[in-house]
Amino acid sequence: MGCGDLFFSLLITFSAALITYNILISANAPLKQELPGPSSRSSLLVDPIIKMPFGRSSFGKKRLFHTAVTASDSVYNTWQCRVMYYWYKKHKDGPNSEMGGFTRILHSGKPDKFMEEIPTFIAQPLPSGMDQGYIVLNRPWAFVQWLQKADIKEDYILMAEPDHIIVKPIPNLSKDGLGAAFPFFYIEPKKYESVLRKYFPEDKGPITTIDPIGNSPVIVGKESLKKIAPTWMNISLAMKKDPETDKAFGWVLEMYAYAVSSALHGVGNILYKDFMIQPPWDTEIGKKFIIHYTYGCDYDMKGKLTYGKIGEWRFDKRSYDNVAPPRNLPLPPPGVPDSVVTLVKMVNEATSNIPNWGS
Repeated sequence: MGCGDLFFSLLITFSAALITYNILISANAPLKQELPGPSSRSSLLVDPIIKMPFGRSSFGKKRLFHTAVTASDSVYNTWQCRVMYYWYKKHKDGPNSEMGGFTRILHSGKPDKFMEEIPTFIAQPLPSGMDQGYIVLNRPWAFVQWLQKADIKEDYILMAEPDHIIVKPIPNLSKDGLGAAFPFFYIEPKKYESVLRKYFPEDKGPITTIDPIGNSPVIVGKESLKKIAPTWMNISLAMKKDPETDKAFGWVLEMYAYAVSSALHGVGNILYKDFMIQPPWDTEIGKKFIIHYTYGCDYDMKGKLTYGKIGEWRFDKRSYDNVAPPRNLPLPPPGVPDSVVTLVKMVNEATSNIPNWGS
């Protein structure tokens, strides 16, 4: 059996399992699993980095996008969502903004006490054991449910994450049927071509058709995402089940799955490097729109980075996995880059203004 045949057999197997699950948990019709097929854009190649113009459509009408964030009901995810939503509200109506509504897609399967504070859609988690300890697999499944059941007014979606802080109003960076996505240096389709061909057969085009992206941050057309999401879910599960793929991709497996799924459906992406920064490696805010605080920030009191070693001063989201950070975190010492200083100031402003913080 060839790689292509094996891939589609895996997709059919996982589709059947998840359709059965959806029937059990939902009073709605079973989820339609759309398998990838030929596309008029399957051979589309996008330049590695493209600067995005900020012009409006020819009619001057705003192209609003809906911001969607998947999250569990953990303390860790919840405090990050609260901070993110604070800054979303702060910038939503600012200059050049095309930010529409906001939804936290809560994949715990049940409401929590922040339903009134943050607009929330309740999604069911994967069946017990199906995520194989990799909780991120709930993300594509949660998006499938939300796209199927929610009344989303906007024509575009921004997929974001709890540990994103919006620094300034965001325009719709997508254009002409292309998504807009941040390019990650560690997503390397060419390097892993032999593995990816299990899911992206040669008849679908060159491996460079797969963009070096994850699913977030991405602005993409709603109708395109409705097609991509079931494939993204199935490929994520298939990749996790395959030992070679799981070993190759590790914690970024679901990111590769989205990149492959987008390519299979002929949705190319503008690779927008100014979409976000990731302190402490990125030191200046500049023209960026989002701070992604995925890495710990450790410094000595002279402002020198001590990455890999706990600093005399530090901010690391993982320090607050069981309790929310307190209000008024100490600011970094002199010499620490502006990106880190801004991050802590923005966390402090949010926590100082969010009612019942720490509850």
